[in-house]
Amino acid sequence: MEKFLFRTHRPSHVAAAAPDKTTQNPEKPTQSQIGSGTKMGVTPKIAPSMLSSDFANLASEAKRMLDFGADWLHMDIMDGHFVPNLTIGAPVIESLRKHSEAYLDCHLMVTNPIDYVEPLCKADASGFTFHVEVSKENWQELIQRIKSKGMRPGVALKPGTPIEEVYPLVDSENPVEMVLVMTVEPGFGGQKFMPEMMDKVRILRKKYPSLDIEVDGGLGPSTIDMAASAGANCIVAGSSVFGAPEPAAVISLMRKSVLENQEKC
Repeated sequence: MEKFLFRTHRPSHVAAAAPDKTTQNPEKPTQSQIGSGTKMGVTPKIAPSMLSSDFANLASEAKRMLDFGADWLHMDIMDGHFVPNLTIGAPVIESLRKHSEAYLDCHLMVTNPIDYVEPLCKADASGFTFHVEVSKENWQELIQRIKSKGMRPGVALKPGTPIEEVYPLVDSENPVEMVLVMTVEPGFGGQKFMPEMMDKVRILRKKYPSLDIEVDGGLGPSTIDMAASAGANCIVAGSSVFGAPEPAAVISLMRKSVLENQEKC
């Protein structure tokens, strides 16, 4: 597959980096840096959820979010089985890629994530986050396949899933590079933030100081401080960004909260 060049559009706070699909976000740490005490892995990454965008104008919506200072674009892929809703798939990712060089942070709410590795590779997805609940038997093979296709692997867990279930995937010799803690039940946008999920984030941050920890669901100006103080650095936000009179101000506020809370640690 032809490698996709690093995006030319880059928010002013992000430095340039070498063209490498696995490091399309220049703040991404190398595997050797994870666990070494470096702060690189916990830099803020604000990812507007494109599920809340105008799908009829997806390319322009993506550009708008990047112009407002977004670091990543969060893409929710649902199969109508693991979760009730059916959203986008590889063809939409591929279409968006023709118009944007952004880091496409794909969250797969699907029953058989391994079936999506090849299609998303061909679509030129950047991150591939699968759910631990459906990968207990093949997560090692899944991680290997994701990395072999030049994508960055992450693992997600639903609110009812114990945090201990992701430890083997982070501690592995071939680990995931991000953990996504769902702060709502997956499958629907616009749900209320679940503050009790912050205990999972705190445990993860204490155990893995340099791991990217993402939170998704109900994040906005009223909840960002709870997430950031617990240790989350990758923030997915949908309606709070797309529905705001000034989306750039919301993105800036969330980044500031992550940075300020990191300084307190």
